[in-house]
Amino acid sequence: MTVVRIPLRSAKHHFGSSVSRGNRPYNEDAFQAGTIEIPAFAKRRPISLTRLTPLQGAGREGTSADSASGDPQVFYFGVFDGHGGNECSDFLKDRLHAYVEDGARDFELESSLKKVRDSGASSSEQRRSPSSSDLAQAGRESLDAIKTRVEGGTRPARVPAAGSSEKPASSKADKTAPPEGAPPLKQSESKRKAEELERGLVNSWKEVVGGYFKRFKPQYFSLSSGGQGHILEREVVRGKQMSTSDATGDHTAEGVGIETVLTYAFLKADLDFVAAQASKRDDDPVLADRPLNDDDILGKKNITTKGIGSSKRFKGGSTCSIALISTPTPTPFWHPASPSTLITSHVGDTRILVCSTATGLAVPLTSDHHPSHPVEAERLRRYASVFTTDSFGEERVLGLANTRAFGDIASKRIGVSAEPEIRRLEMSPAEYSFLVLVSDGVSGSLDDQEIVDIVKEARTPDQASRDIVSFAVDYGGKDGEADNATALVVRLGGWERRSEGGLGSMGTKEVRDWRKQEALDPRSRRT
Repeated sequence: MTVVRIPLRSAKHHFGSSVSRGNRPYNEDAFQAGTIEIPAFAKRRPISLTRLTPLQGAGREGTSADSASGDPQVFYFGVFDGHGGNECSDFLKDRLHAYVEDGARDFELESSLKKVRDSGASSSEQRRSPSSSDLAQAGRESLDAIKTRVEGGTRPARVPAAGSSEKPASSKADKTAPPEGAPPLKQSESKRKAEELERGLVNSWKEVVGGYFKRFKPQYFSLSSGGQGHILEREVVRGKQMSTSDATGDHTAEGVGIETVLTYAFLKADLDFVAAQASKRDDDPVLADRPLNDDDILGKKNITTKGIGSSKRFKGGSTCSIALISTPTPTPFWHPASPSTLITSHVGDTRILVCSTATGLAVPLTSDHHPSHPVEAERLRRYASVFTTDSFGEERVLGLANTRAFGDIASKRIGVSAEPEIRRLEMSPAEYSFLVLVSDGVSGSLDDQEIVDIVKEARTPDQASRDIVSFAVDYGGKDGEADNATALVVRLGGWERRSEGGLGSMGTKEVRDWRKQEALDPRSRRT
């Protein structure tokens, strides 16, 4: 097998990134992109599908984790939006991927592509690798198989009337709820060790922070460790008995998967960060002499936090959105013929989107963790009795716009946690055109569909990322004030047909032109 190495950061046709501090004196955003050393979590395609043709049997069957070539690489992309400073966002940029890698080792995660013996599959078929011409042909077939269409109800975004204070009317895809994720895959048999790790972390949160975390039940932790239960446990509680093998022949979901590891990594990183800040002296001469639990950190347990942050206490925090991509074959995820699995892990109001090749619509994979979100409001009402509204009409809790974040030491006890919202998306060949990760300096100014339509008009992901940030900073700020803005654009299999689905890039063109006109018209800012 020929191995081709592409320097991701400089591969302008595959990946692009852009950062701007806007009108702010400092930039508190950060991002990360690269590969991560964890076992593959992609879904193995059923034998019945991979043996349709010699090419599909050889090129699309999952690579065995026990083979000489090992797992295909797992790609990692992340956007971190700091507030109150950049210490927390820099910490996540530099260390969060290491927490994920350590978690995969601690939970003894195994590859989802471990070879399942099949007497009907010939060894020569399993060993055969597709040629470059075969892959090119398969890519063309995958792109041709996409039937573009205009989704029912989709219409161009409406521009406000002259002199009106209303906002542009969003198209159908904007601010819709993310789709329900695919179920997790079992990747570890070490259930007892997993329960010990989970129980230890949950107890640490109870002892070190208390408050909200005394009744904290992480979604992907087992019932015995104080969580909501692994998948099988939750289904049994609901009265639905799962069989040991589902209809697709995949691993059962009764054990530990990458979702559990991501939850553990986020909560462990957050605990280490806030405990490190609690152990430092406050610069405020009045607050410095107060008891430590005035900052809602009890400090009852000794936690090693060397090397985290500076010597002074940092009270700010950071939102975080990461995307992991794993493929069942050595063919890279951006190839039109390659299926892949995308997992997002998200805290706060940074945002992850994919663009459907067939419809051209933005598909959000994250939701904004704001006090106005029904789920978040219900979660926090018990501990945060007062929600306030700022001058822009946005709800806040203790002055914070986000109900989930890393850091924010003074708000931990009322429930501002880093428990991630996790979603698994199984992507068929060329089903999606590209992946976008943005900070709230972009998503707070532009609708989802506007963001993906800007990408459609760019020639490369690198140009697209710069166009998104430039537009958000120049034309999208509130009252001329532009926040820190960051955008990552990642090419997916349907990139070559990104402008063909739905309304193309024309659905929001009128709104974007209106934003430019409003930004350049000095009379529009008069009150």
